[in-house]
Amino acid sequence: MAQKPEPGAIKTFVTAPISFIAGALYPLRVLSLLQQTPQLWGGIVIPILVNVVVGIILYASLLIPGWRAIAQGTASIPNWLATQIARSPEWLSRWLMWIPSVATVFDELLQGLLALLLLVVTGFLLVQFGAIFGAPWYGMVAEQIEKQRLGELPVMGSPSLGRIVHDIWRAIAFQLKKLLLLVVIGIPLLLLNFFPPIGNVIASVGGVALAALMVVLDFIDPPLERRRLRFRTKIGMLIRTIPASVSFALVCLGLMSIPFLNLIMVPVCVMAGTLFSCDRILPKLKPVVDEAAIEP
Repeated sequence: MAQKPEPGAIKTFVTAPISFIAGALYPLRVLSLLQQTPQLWGGIVIPILVNVVVGIILYASLLIPGWRAIAQGTASIPNWLATQIARSPEWLSRWLMWIPSVATVFDELLQGLLALLLLVVTGFLLVQFGAIFGAPWYGMVAEQIEKQRLGELPVMGSPSLGRIVHDIWRAIAFQLKKLLLLVVIGIPLLLLNFFPPIGNVIASVGGVALAALMVVLDFIDPPLERRRLRFRTKIGMLIRTIPASVSFALVCLGLMSIPFLNLIMVPVCVMAGTLFSCDRILPKLKPVVDEAAIEP
């Protein structure tokens, strides 16, 4: 006799698509929040101006030269193949005449993939610098949203020089742990490219997932950092909120990859990440919070 599925499994199966869609809509919900709470604008105007300056520097130093390098590098492939075929014996060149045409199509596909990768990398760097330079304002905005959604904030103790130094060290340690995770996972993914075509597919999908994880960790961090959670606990909470966390991370990565739009999207995604944490992470936090989950 077949066993009946558990009620929890049925509920998860039914709510998973709804959660996936809901996670993707959090950046859009910020627009409604800004309309209802105009005072939040004061906390994101300066970060937007900072992002514009950082974005101009990144575009001038990375995006524009990278775009030119991609166009020049990929354009040489069909020409090089045509030259090599022209130097081959006549009987062989007849059989190889189709190769430059195929190479041209391949060149366009490769150029598109490299351009997309360049946009993702530029957006990723913009998030990192924007999160660092705009941290004071993002912290205030996240605090206002959290107080509005939850009604109270965790008691942090009185401010002091030692506490400020400790908070700065935690922020640096957080970025170093992200960098370590990026290296530990990113290098094996990079090596998979030497085993085409399956390796290329796995590396591409894994690279996008890793970039999305790096980005979303910054956006959900303010409420979680206020509770002094460990790095592994923050990642664990993202895993517990799948599939909503997956769609939210991918949408944020996509927004960060759109040139010029990403200049104003960092504050929006920080606010969206705070909303996401208040709605989906903090309610699930109490059962897992213990001494091992909290850093001093």
